[in-house]
Amino acid sequence: MASASASAVPAQRSSSTMAADRQACLLLRTVFTVAPILFGLDKFTNILTHWTVYLAPQATSVVPLTPQTFMYVVGVVEIIAGLIVAVRPKYGSLVVAVWLAGIIINLLLLGSFYDVALRDFGLLVGALALNRLSVGRARTTA
Repeated sequence: MASASASAVPAQRSSSTMAADRQACLLLRTVFTVAPILFGLDKFTNILTHWTVYLAPQATSVVPLTPQTFMYVVGVVEIIAGLIVAVRPKYGSLVVAVWLAGIIINLLLLGSFYDVALRDFGLLVGALALNRLSVGRARTTA
């Protein structure tokens, strides 16, 4: 009889705690909402860094904007991407993944900051993981 009540306790604990995949989804969703919004806002203030240093000259030769104006556009896109992740993580995560791919290409064209490009590749994989977790959650709730 003691073994029956002992097996009931873990069942109660597992039903009252959040599943690991849901925790992972929530963590990734939070990070990919907050980080793009904060980085996007910083494109207007340059508190964290002077963002134009990370901009490849090819970017401003294709788009006829000054580097700082280009960064303002980047900031707006990043803020929108973060908001999309907050509202629709299934789609917003793909927007962030594509955006990160663009940043990686920009850094490779620049010919420096390979460490940042590698870090952004890790973030890209995280955004794709959020997408996969969001797709799974959408199927189970539908």
